[in-house]
Amino acid sequence: MASPVNAVLCALIATAFWTLLGYALGRHLFPRVLALGAAGVIGWAAHSAVTLPVYDWIGFSPVTVVAIGALCILVSGFSFSLPAPESDAEGALTVPAWAFATAAILALVPAAAILPKFSGDAVQLADPIFDHAKSAMIDAMARLGVPPVNPVFGEFGAPGRLAYYYLWHFSAAEVALTLGASGWEADIGLTWFTAFASLSLMMGLAVWLCKRSAAAIWVVALAAAGSLWVTLDWLVRADDLAPLLWPPVGMGGWLFQAAWVPQHLMAASCAVTTMLLLTRYAQRPSPTLILTLALVIVAGFESSTFVGGVTFAIAGLVAAPILFAATARARRLRFMAGLALGALLVVCLIAPFVLDQWATVKARGGGAPIVVSHYVVFGELLPRTLRRALDVPAYWLIILPIELPAAYIGGAIGLAVALRSALPRPEKLVCAVLACLAGAGLVVSWLLVSTLGDNNDLGLRAIIPAEVVLIVSAAAAVTMGFASIPCRAVIAAIALAGLVLSLPDTAKMIHDDIAGQQRPSGKAFAQSPELWAAVRRYASPAARIANNPLFVKDVTPWPVNISWALLANRSSCFAGLELALAFAPLPPERREAINAQFIRVFAGEGTPEDMREMAAKYGCDAAVLVPTDKAWDHDPFAASPDFRLAETQENRWRIYLRR
Repeated sequence: MASPVNAVLCALIATAFWTLLGYALGRHLFPRVLALGAAGVIGWAAHSAVTLPVYDWIGFSPVTVVAIGALCILVSGFSFSLPAPESDAEGALTVPAWAFATAAILALVPAAAILPKFSGDAVQLADPIFDHAKSAMIDAMARLGVPPVNPVFGEFGAPGRLAYYYLWHFSAAEVALTLGASGWEADIGLTWFTAFASLSLMMGLAVWLCKRSAAAIWVVALAAAGSLWVTLDWLVRADDLAPLLWPPVGMGGWLFQAAWVPQHLMAASCAVTTMLLLTRYAQRPSPTLILTLALVIVAGFESSTFVGGVTFAIAGLVAAPILFAATARARRLRFMAGLALGALLVVCLIAPFVLDQWATVKARGGGAPIVVSHYVVFGELLPRTLRRALDVPAYWLIILPIELPAAYIGGAIGLAVALRSALPRPEKLVCAVLACLAGAGLVVSWLLVSTLGDNNDLGLRAIIPAEVVLIVSAAAAVTMGFASIPCRAVIAAIALAGLVLSLPDTAKMIHDDIAGQQRPSGKAFAQSPELWAAVRRYASPAARIANNPLFVKDVTPWPVNISWALLANRSSCFAGLELALAFAPLPPERREAINAQFIRVFAGEGTPEDMREMAAKYGCDAAVLVPTDKAWDHDPFAASPDFRLAETQENRWRIYLRR
């Protein structure tokens, strides 16, 4: 089971290392307050984007990770010996230490959501653990190196590489190797680091824009806001608003996204940092800037194709004319040449990801991976024709105010005020390109739909960079000195009203993340570590395991093989339908057929042909049965010539090995 102590060590090591690297680089690119705020994001992005291909070449092991880490620390020390160009006025700005402390406390909430919660002889998990079944990727990389194998599905003759945006999970594997931690523990530590780095970036940016340290605490407060769904349910005295409004499907504010999808949050932080680097490059071009810019873009894309790829690409196209116009005529050719070189470097580094993902899309079939379709707002209560017509404006007038009550309206007003104000030219240019990023995120969530899974992951995650920008602009607008007092008062009133009205949802979210959900299979899950330790005694690090895809399925809000994902530290030959949706290069019909086949085997209804395929086709080197499997009493493995019994524990488990 994941140890809180090891998770804390992972978080501290990650934060200290990447912040040191990021500040050593950022102090030569940004004013001090921005360099401090963006240090975690820049350090993580530059280091991860560079080391992934390096480890592919020299090997991914504790020795190479520590050696490269030590080299990076030495280079950072040399960087600190060089003078950093910044004006006295900019150098005096800072984010207060107590604001960083407050951000560190808030970042504990998403990290706590991933921790196991012990209740007697059972273990409870919070709902966000569902999306952290991807911890299996961290274990796979720490165990077998990079490029990563596909830990979810194996088939002889099929591509064994993982086609996913896994850079965030790769960086967690680096931390796991350094400390000897499990993938689950590294996931918890990286979730905290990601939340803290995002908050630090927003605080530094808000303070730099308004030139007041008080903006930092507004960032933390606005980031903690929940949605209005709980408040609305209470006001109308209904447990379900679905007849009128389509139920919420996981968009959520910053705190929600930080717990569920830290990899997408980090990609959003990279997108914001990229916009800052672009504006800086338009004014002060340098080779260091263009190299850092390329690496941050690569890191954003390789952590989230939806956020760092689709959303950022649209925002970049919209912002390009603004940046070109802001560049002095004499430097425009150099500006374009530098961007072209940076783009070439980006293409070279992301090419393996793009090719793997494209091959997976083709293997799955089913048409275009992204289609145009507006966000669905209203439920079945309204006639279909009227519903479709009203959905279009309702996204802006209903969904966004409900999901982002503290930041949406106040942040939009703040951006408008900043663009019409007497802000200095660098700050106004930053506001303009950040407005492009926010607009792109909101429009993508409104009009584009990804088709590769059951949820519209593109729409649900593309909004994260918009959330980050709106939180920053609202926090800066409340404290900015150039805005009129009535304007600041209006923005503050709207933000505070949204914050107060969202408190019921915030309180519920924090409680659920810390306490977890009591579910029937909590006791069985608590006993899983011993089961998987026994399996690892017989299964080599490269072995693939077969176990019931529905084992302890009710521990999570949707049925996922969470016990295997968090505790097995071995690859699966088929880890279940939910994980296959994201990771298995299979068309829908075949995916469903394989899922039914594995469920049939562990229900005790497997045929000799099923058993033969598990051994010879899917490469199941080992199989494990537990008493809750119906196959326990009707064991198809015992009768199969393809498997032999390796160990049995009465009323606990049976472990079979492939002959």
